Amino acid sequence: MPPTLASLIQHSALKLTVRAGEDRLDTPVRWAHVSELEDPVPYMDGGELLLVTAVTLHAEDPEAMRRYVRRLVGAGVVGLGFAVGVNYEDIPDALVDAARAEGLPLLAVPRRTPFLAISKAVSAAIAADQYRAVTAGFEAQRELTRAALSEGPAALLTRLAADVDGWAALYDATGAVVAAAPDWAARRAARLTPEVERLRKRPAPASAVVGDPDDRVELQSLGTGRRVRGALAVGTGAALGTAERYAVHSAVALLTLTTERSRALQEAEQRLGSAVLRMLLSGQPDHARAVAGDLYGGLLDAPFRLIVAEPAEAASDSRDPAADDPLQSLTDSLEASAAHGGEAVLAVPDGDERLVVLAADAGAVAAACEMYKDQEADDAGLVIGLSAPTGPIAAAGAYKQAEQSLSVARRRGRALVEHEELAAGSLLPLLADDAVRAFADGMLRALYEHDAKGRGDLVDSLRAWLSRHGQWDAAAADLGVHRHTLRYRMRRVEEILGRTLDDPDVRMELWLALKTTSAPPRPGP
Repeated sequence: MPPTLASLIQHSALKLTVRAGEDRLDTPVRWAHVSELEDPVPYMDGGELLLVTAVTLHAEDPEAMRRYVRRLVGAGVVGLGFAVGVNYEDIPDALVDAARAEGLPLLAVPRRTPFLAISKAVSAAIAADQYRAVTAGFEAQRELTRAALSEGPAALLTRLAADVDGWAALYDATGAVVAAAPDWAARRAARLTPEVERLRKRPAPASAVVGDPDDRVELQSLGTGRRVRGALAVGTGAALGTAERYAVHSAVALLTLTTERSRALQEAEQRLGSAVLRMLLSGQPDHARAVAGDLYGGLLDAPFRLIVAEPAEAASDSRDPAADDPLQSLTDSLEASAAHGGEAVLAVPDGDERLVVLAADAGAVAAACEMYKDQEADDAGLVIGLSAPTGPIAAAGAYKQAEQSLSVARRRGRALVEHEELAAGSLLPLLADDAVRAFADGMLRALYEHDAKGRGDLVDSLRAWLSRHGQWDAAAADLGVHRHTLRYRMRRVEEILGRTLDDPDVRMELWLALKTTSAPPRPGP
């Protein structure tokens, strides 16, 4: 504890006595300062014990003393020491009354006690308190290090919460709560997600204080480079002291070491992952498994999916270099989900604008689907193609599936398309782009123009005939006309289009054109 007025009064060598402000003696003293100025306030910093002999004060003037004491209290002076037996044999009543009125502790300093002795006592007590704080901080650092090395981040948080007499929580790179101590703190930490998200957008290291004095939370980013790897939240009922500050700084350093791998190690893992992926795609699963070893070997033992992701065109054209990288955000999300589920993820950049990910067909992939599947590509900043579950032998085929899904996602303006949607759905949505519509409109334009002049219903007749697989009676019944009338209309279709309906390719193209166009094309010029 820092020195207080009470501890100075209890100091047997100083012989100080209290004349006013007895109920405020527990106030900490930051320094002892001597000033005989009538107005020492401009030179005060707050927390001082002011020592005076009253050589320049009108100590017997009640109004002057009221102004003097009021100014001291306003400046944060915590006590006034008055030397008796120097200029005044006793403290004048005017000063005593003013101190009592303002609640300012007033101490009588006997003539035989030099001000220097008081200054030395305060300085020695402050030094002793700082030494205790530093010693406690180093002890906390040792205990935190021991907890981190022996049991991991969760044990470190438990120790840190005890050191600060509060709670602590760890967030991953996505802003999700990874661990908290005590257990009840997880819900409190989850409510800080918006503040953690804002902290993640700032270059590391960054910090912020949120909450009120009775529920103060300090947030610290984790990471050594521009990219924030996570965040630490520390909740206390008051501002951190020196020892607590040491403990928090030690925890930040230790958690950074556990979450921030060296750049050289990251590059080495990335090169290894690229080699594993290339071997899989080139049909060498055995070699890929051998190279993957313990790092990625487990990933190849279970069904996995391949993910191909690229920035959305609008996001790529307008992206601020200082803003979050959507590909990196996807990687962070997958890695965080995989870590929570004890899985592995292999994320390999393919140039500056493409990411290829091999992830177990479990939690990580499900998290990506939930996050992106209902978003528009421009809103997410990404287009993602997801293959069906596969194994090492069929990795090349899964890569093609992911690329096909990505192509469809881009065409539809969606953030994510799974290959299962393409395999189980209709072919027609795949044709819904401008090139296919232009082809269909051009193919049917002459028929629409013929019908627009009131010369028959060739388009509806063609649709009915094709839907009935060329069965004249059934198609004619659907139209409510005689089959000879329908035969005449189909001959007119052949004449106008210059193509024979006996050709199955022609029938297929006409059917797809009819399905693709829902309204007559505009007349040509």
